[in-house]
This record gives sequence, C-alpha cells and structure tokens, in this order.
Amino acid sequence: MREPERHETPYVGTERELLEGYLDFYRDTLLTKCAGLSDEQLRTRACEPSTLTLIGLVRHMTNVEQRWFQRTLLGRDVAFVYEGVRDREKEFHDVLGASSEDVERDYLRVCEESRVIGNTHDLEELSRGTDEEERVSLRWIYLHMIEEYARHCGHADLLRERLDGTTGD
Repeated sequence: MREPERHETPYVGTERELLEGYLDFYRDTLLTKCAGLSDEQLRTRACEPSTLTLIGLVRHMTNVEQRWFQRTLLGRDVAFVYEGVRDREKEFHDVLGASSEDVERDYLRVCEESRVIGNTHDLEELSRGTDEEERVSLRWIYLHMIEEYARHCGHADLLRERLDGTTGD
C-alpha cells in the first residue's frame, strides 16, 4: 500500500470541519501503518496469539464505513465489500488470498463514498437503518467512526512495530 498524503487534524473550525478532519486523519493513519509493506507482511499475524493482521484491519474498516454511512444512515441494503467474510473471525483473519492493491482500492472507494454521504446530510439527521437498530444522528456516526479508527489504529501500531520496528503517530 502507498503512503497517503495525510490530512492534519484541524485546530479550529466548525463542528463539521473538526469531525470530518479527525475522521480523515484516522483514515489516512490506518493506511500509513500499512505503507511500504509487502502483501506477505500485511497478512502476517505479528502479535501472536492474536490473529489480527494489518490487511484484515483495512478490510474490516472498509465494511465498517459501509455499515454506518450506507446501511445505517441511509438505510441502503448494500452488500459489504467483504460480504463473504462478514463473520467477524473471517473478516479480520481469513486473509490468505488478500491483495493489498485490491484492498486499498476498495477501501479508498468506500471512504470516498462515505465522505460524499456525510457532506450531503445534516449532522442532526437521524439514521434510516433497519428496525432492529437504534436511530442515531450523523454526528453520532462521526464520533463512533473516530473512536473505531482510533482503537484499530492502536492495533495497527503494535502490528507494524512487530513487523519492522516502525513506530510513529
């Protein structure tokens, strides 16, 4: 995967600018943790006994983006990019055939779709998801996504450090 041009987090701005800025920062951070590694390294379980991999984290976040922006907010019945591996264990861990080029392309496409959706809806707008889900605002979705990325970027830090000693923010 290539190193993205990383968005810096804004220090001032509207609520929307701050939420979008932090979310984009973490999207970039996840790819930064994967940059320059081979497919084999991206599929390596570097913190055993955990079976987490960097490529598994990117696949997971691709589906998370779809879940919250497309399925929950808009109520669309879209297939997850990794529909066949939606089982949590496989989504994260069944990565033997995963290609970094394909995973990165899908991730970037889905993140852009999420940006467009977020930009065209009010922060107060409530989700249209399924009847089983609690209705949440777009604001809540942004906050949840930031939390989700922050947690998984921490996992990515540990995996990357074990792979080649690279650390950083």
